[in-house]
Amino acid sequence: MKLPNRFRCALRLLALCVLAFFQAFAIPVRLKDLVSVEGIRENQLVGYGIVVGLAGTGDKQTTLFTTQSLANLLSRMGIAVPTPASMRVANVAAVMVTATLPSFAQPGIKFDATASAIGDASNLQGGVLLMTSLKAANGQTYAVAQGAVVTGGFVVGRGGTGQMVNHPTVGRVPGGASVEKAAPSVEPSTTVRLQLQTSDFATASRISAAINLHYKGASPVARTENSALIAVTPPPEWTDRMAEFIADVEDIRVEVDRPARIVVNERTGTIVMGSDVRISPVAILHGNLTVEIQTSLLVSQPNPESQGATQVVPLEKVVAKDEPARNIVLKEGATVEELVRALTAIGSSARDIIAILQNLRAANALNADLDVI
Repeated sequence: MKLPNRFRCALRLLALCVLAFFQAFAIPVRLKDLVSVEGIRENQLVGYGIVVGLAGTGDKQTTLFTTQSLANLLSRMGIAVPTPASMRVANVAAVMVTATLPSFAQPGIKFDATASAIGDASNLQGGVLLMTSLKAANGQTYAVAQGAVVTGGFVVGRGGTGQMVNHPTVGRVPGGASVEKAAPSVEPSTTVRLQLQTSDFATASRISAAINLHYKGASPVARTENSALIAVTPPPEWTDRMAEFIADVEDIRVEVDRPARIVVNERTGTIVMGSDVRISPVAILHGNLTVEIQTSLLVSQPNPESQGATQVVPLEKVVAKDEPARNIVLKEGATVEELVRALTAIGSSARDIIAILQNLRAANALNADLDVI
């Protein structure tokens, strides 16, 4: 259903008012959402294992490493297998197990793991992951994983009547990983170094100023080292309580400086524009040229008992349409609201706006970063 013009204008005005409201009243953000403490991080773990108990949806005989792994496992249990190549096991699948070890995780703590099929198994539903060692990049084992595999999809039917929902060859092992050895973590001692998730000198300076304002004393406790790093020295009353000090610092709120940026997704036609986009004085002339070529095949049939032959004659029709050009003029200091209002006023689609933004950037009339993804 197409809305009347007055309703569309009202919706556009409402969207611009909401955008202006958020620009005027910027909400401060917690430091916990902006920075991370240097040395406190998660660790990636990986391991190789096998999943058993599948209902005939495991690896085929052509996947040799699955039968070799099963033969090695059985041999460690005292069961002799003559030749792994002679084994025909359809209820076993080889998987790669990945997990993220939380920072300061102590032995005995359980966390989730992910099992992904690496052979030609078609479904991991109902399988059980056998004990798998999870190693870090240094080759040391920090956790083991074992448990039932829960998939977010399933496969039903056989042959051409089958149907697959979601992705059944990847599953989670909830709480199946257990920490065996604590990962090395650097605990803050005398100085806490905060790392910004997005480097920015203005935001880093505001963070230092907010921390110094929060802990008023004879000398500042925070110092901006660069656009992504702030060094914080705790006051004397917080020296013996570093964990509480970090928690208190993370609760401080600052206003983030956001650069002027436009993100364009050409695949979906999505455009996200920041509030600080400025346009230099420019005139935009935009029109659409459409060329349509239609080809139809006409069959020429000869008369009965004639010497002619049946011929296929192509008929081509070319139509060119050039719509009248539409133009807008942007004055000095034009904002994103004026840009959106002007482009929608001349009936530009998302694809048209993407092309116009790219041309504005090429003409050095767009005072913002244009990221095309």
